Amino acid sequence: MSVSSATEVVDPVPGAEAPHLPRQPDLVQLLTPEGERVEHPEYAIDLDDQQLRDLYRDLVLVRRWDVEATALQRQGELGIWASLLGQEAAQVGAGRALEPGDHAFPTYREHGVAWTRGVDPLHVMSLFRGVDNGGWDPVATRFNLYTVVIGAQCLHATGYAMGVQRDGAETAVLAFLGDGATSQGEVNEAMIWAASFSAPVVFFCQNNQYAISVPLERQSRVPLYQRAAGFGFPGVRVDGNDVLAVLAVTRAALAAAREGQGPTFIEAFTYRMGAHTTSDDPTRYRLASELEEWKLRDPIARVKAHLSRSGVADADFFAAVEAEADELAARIRRGTTEMPDPPGTAMFDQVYAEQTPHLAAQQAEFEAYQASFEGGGH
Repeated sequence: MSVSSATEVVDPVPGAEAPHLPRQPDLVQLLTPEGERVEHPEYAIDLDDQQLRDLYRDLVLVRRWDVEATALQRQGELGIWASLLGQEAAQVGAGRALEPGDHAFPTYREHGVAWTRGVDPLHVMSLFRGVDNGGWDPVATRFNLYTVVIGAQCLHATGYAMGVQRDGAETAVLAFLGDGATSQGEVNEAMIWAASFSAPVVFFCQNNQYAISVPLERQSRVPLYQRAAGFGFPGVRVDGNDVLAVLAVTRAALAAAREGQGPTFIEAFTYRMGAHTTSDDPTRYRLASELEEWKLRDPIARVKAHLSRSGVADADFFAAVEAEADELAARIRRGTTEMPDPPGTAMFDQVYAEQTPHLAAQQAEFEAYQASFEGGGH
């Protein structure tokens, strides 16, 4: 679908006289904001009733986790939190497209993908509480640890993809990034390497319209998915608030990667309904009317409308999911507030597979320093 409603730039960059990008450009869509199921000539998906209900459950539980985490941060229980509010469909759809042997490389916002890979929410919460560096096993879950350095995970993903390619494994890699990361050198370098070696990696960009506070039109003169052509591989734009379309498009891209067709760039056109992180104030750089417009495209509401109208789910099902969400929120709150602080010596653990003499000496010095305060009234 296409809506052409370009307007003039309000605060133009010197020398940049191009209009705003269209508010809703052409994109792959299988479920309209009203919950109507539509077809696409290149992307199809066939899910049974239980799979549709499972996707809805994923979306609701992931959002409840996010809302609870935001509340905990506001109450001083987390140091910071990066909300995914509004991006649930992009993350759940992409995460559920992964095969068990595939590997995902997240940023610091992919809580929905973590959920689909079986990561315990409390293992993510412990990272934002500052008691560890991430409590999950990236080998067992096939979900790498969070990466705060913008765009660096794309290099990690590409290198990993080149490794499994040389191992002869029929495996694909999914690298997550935001629209702001496309301006980083690491991302462009990763795409050059991926294209040069036909690495089995898919770059999944959640275009939530603002890098942090900078709108998309300040970053790119063309839609982001079109940049893939410059690197020599396909690019596709999907409705990031449509979990069915995201699932179909990502499945196809991952399948192509496994078959040796090389990388694909997916632009999931979505919107960050909340702040960039809990240290951000989005009212300083965007209008409330814009947020209200995007609420009409809410990814959960459209799936609920579809399930209701098609008779796939009834009131009892929706009530059961809400009850499960309440239980999850209670478990997250209880588990987070009861997390013990780690001992100071924990920073020496897992630095190397085997502790080096130099590191052992540092640990001994640190322990002696700590012991000097015992009973000293400090």
